[in-house]
Amino acid sequence: MKLYKTPVFFILTATFFVFCDQHKTKPNKVDEVTIIDTNKQPEQTKREEIIAYAKKYMGTKYCYAGGDPKTGFDCSGFVNFVYKNFDVDLPRSSSGFATIGRTLKPEEFRIGDILVFYGYKDNKSVGHVGIICEANGMKSKFIHSSSGKEMAVIISELGSDQYTKRFYKGINVLGE
Repeated sequence: MKLYKTPVFFILTATFFVFCDQHKTKPNKVDEVTIIDTNKQPEQTKREEIIAYAKKYMGTKYCYAGGDPKTGFDCSGFVNFVYKNFDVDLPRSSSGFATIGRTLKPEEFRIGDILVFYGYKDNKSVGHVGIICEANGMKSKFIHSSSGKEMAVIISELGSDQYTKRFYKGINVLGE
């Protein structure tokens, strides 16, 4: 049995079944098991909340210069909208991401960090942004509003040919 220096506490709620009378009907599920790790760092929790919030908008249509889920998002409009919900002010244009945040090495990527890309026609200026939702270096996955064939908020992999060759940098905008 391993002993840990830092205590980890879990709050459990049990699953109970109420059995119906003698007619042998199926039991009714009353509660689900909930496990809460009270040792989680606040910044990690915030990052997870950012991704959960962003994923609520999966499938929202792409709209050039859009920044509202009712009418659609462009890439920077989506990133700006998500972070604004967490009181983080970000540029409204993808080119504004070229000079903000702390630049990260791929091995430093964490969920909630932002990936910045060159444009698909112009490899000298920033033209696309997305939010890392699965951190794994240059194989990380990110959520973004795509103007590609999907024309919607989707999840893509940084390691795909389409994005690897356009990759400019990853940034941390949360100041931690």
